[in-house]
Amino acid sequence: MKSNIILLFVLLFFLSSCDDLKPKNSAEMDKSSASEAWVNPGIMTPEVLWKLGRVSEVQVAPDGKSLIFGITHYDLSANKGNKDIYWMDIESGDIKQLTNTPKSEFNLQWHPDGNRIAFLSSASGSSQIYELDLKTKNTQQISKLESGVNGFKFSPDGKKVMLVCDVKIDKTPQEIYPDLPLTNVKIYDELMYRHWDHWADELYSHVFIADYQKGKLGKTVDLMAGERFNAPREPFQGIEDINFSPDGTQLAVSYKRLSGKDYAVSTNSEIYIYDLVKGGSKNLTENGFDGYDYGPVWSPDGKNLVFSSMATPGFEADKERIMVYNFDTDSFVDWSKDFDQSSHSFTFNKTGDKLYFISGIEATYQMYELSFSDGKIRAVTHGDHDYQNVEVAGDLLIGTKTNMKTPSEIYAVTLDGTEKQLSFTNKEILDSITPAEYKKRWVATTDGKKELVWVIYPPDFDSTKQYPTLLYCQGGPQSAVSQTFSYRWNFQVMASNGYIVVAPNRRGLPTFGQEWNDQISGDYGGQNMQDYLSAIDEVAKESYVDRERLGAVGASYGGYSVYWLAGNHNGRFKAFISHCGIFDLPSMYAETEETFFNHHDNGGAPWDKPQPKTYSDFNPRDFVGKWDTPILVITGGNDFRIPYTQSMQAFNAAQLKGIPSRFLFFPEESHFVLQPQNSVLWQREFKAFLDKYLK
Repeated sequence: MKSNIILLFVLLFFLSSCDDLKPKNSAEMDKSSASEAWVNPGIMTPEVLWKLGRVSEVQVAPDGKSLIFGITHYDLSANKGNKDIYWMDIESGDIKQLTNTPKSEFNLQWHPDGNRIAFLSSASGSSQIYELDLKTKNTQQISKLESGVNGFKFSPDGKKVMLVCDVKIDKTPQEIYPDLPLTNVKIYDELMYRHWDHWADELYSHVFIADYQKGKLGKTVDLMAGERFNAPREPFQGIEDINFSPDGTQLAVSYKRLSGKDYAVSTNSEIYIYDLVKGGSKNLTENGFDGYDYGPVWSPDGKNLVFSSMATPGFEADKERIMVYNFDTDSFVDWSKDFDQSSHSFTFNKTGDKLYFISGIEATYQMYELSFSDGKIRAVTHGDHDYQNVEVAGDLLIGTKTNMKTPSEIYAVTLDGTEKQLSFTNKEILDSITPAEYKKRWVATTDGKKELVWVIYPPDFDSTKQYPTLLYCQGGPQSAVSQTFSYRWNFQVMASNGYIVVAPNRRGLPTFGQEWNDQISGDYGGQNMQDYLSAIDEVAKESYVDRERLGAVGASYGGYSVYWLAGNHNGRFKAFISHCGIFDLPSMYAETEETFFNHHDNGGAPWDKPQPKTYSDFNPRDFVGKWDTPILVITGGNDFRIPYTQSMQAFNAAQLKGIPSRFLFFPEESHFVLQPQNSVLWQREFKAFLDKYLK
């Protein structure tokens, strides 16, 4: 259920087709623009949301003086998006558009010489590597692999390329039964036959190595030949899990060398070191590392490797430790032993004596610095915002930053924390709308603690009026309600619909210490539900909140929260919306694909003796008898994390009880609704349902 999402390219699937990388001509661009009848309404709406350019893949040049990045723009009427590459001079802020093509460019990489960039594009019909010379502006196709390329990186000297490609290993049903070529069936003998949003097939993602010289790729060698495993690890990890050593002779790769039941019940991803000279690999984390280990990054001298490491087996939201392995001493050091926060997205400074990374504190994400000389960790940035990544550019740190009012933009940060905004992708649109402002509140919990609650107010909020108010229930369940700008559950859109939004960081959410994060496991219907109610009850004391018009909404674990509250809210709420929520915990245990999640968080299987209390005490299905409030249920046909049958059960139960209810089923969507027009329909139905029962 965890949705942090670190580096996804799923939105690139909704693109137009083409035969080459020729730029779009002005007529094509004018036609694309004219295809949308769009008027800025002065507030954030679903349509405005899809007009915003989305900044991603910021890559600092080898000399630290410039950077490249991508911007994705969407055409709502065509139901597709397109990503182009831009170049920026860091000192002056000057920006140049490098590509302007009908196909998206992604997996952006600098060539080590700094004069060329490379990227992936499916302009030729399959995803292949292209290279753009920054001086001549010429583009050439580098790879022509039949399997296509999922990802790639250059070695530091530019003489080799690492590639991630699909390899056919298993037989198809048609190969097993050649006399039945038109059969349509899936045949499995083990678990993990589907994952997140796709069914397992005969293909596996493998890591390859190839020589590279003057725009030509040599013979590719499969480093995982014959393995029935996927690297990088599915479903969210990407090219950041594979990195060359500084001398280019070794490759660090993180993935799970597990399959079937072993994969389903374990989080044990390992870090393997591949010797590109002698051949073979070594499992660096074979002993004493039984949880997730990922994101390996080499120090500049090649003597150390830093990576994120979770200690607890089966727990996907454990503390992300700063683990450093020293190759000379064959030893590990946890540099975050006394640092009660999770850490990720590591990058060394040029000399290797300092490490920069992202860590969350009190529902924000900041840039941090670790000094290896004294082991001290300090926050470089401060404030109500989320930094999503960090790279070193000389004496500056570069990263993308967001908050609840503005989507990602690129910033330069000095080592003393002074920030300078470099990109202004959406300034024109944002300047023309009235934002929904927000405030931070600390609310007392029933057990004598304090929880941070964001309160988002409608544009042009008037404290002398009364407003319908929504309790936002976060998913994860361990995923902070931070300063992110979501393109799905967007607080600006919710508040601009005329609602106050109450968004608590209840028990189980990170950035408040590991104890606060871990408490929810085994206590789903317990303290965190009281935290929800403490938040809405406290804010509802305000004169501008209409206590007779309260609603509760949420997705994933937030959807579970809505189902739980539906049977345990004592008349507080007049409307509920649950997206991809868990309705029946026992059946969910046997329906989902990553069994380890439910096993850890629920304290075992529903058939265990004695049965864990989560199943006996906190199952929403068992409280349907007390349901009496209108509910909107939403789900996706390709959601394999919380299968759509959970939502069907909830909707059917509401219908059978005669409760006003509505069911939205998106056959092609997964845990997230990502296609533009589906997303807008989702937002319109969301608003209409709440308006019907709360206005």
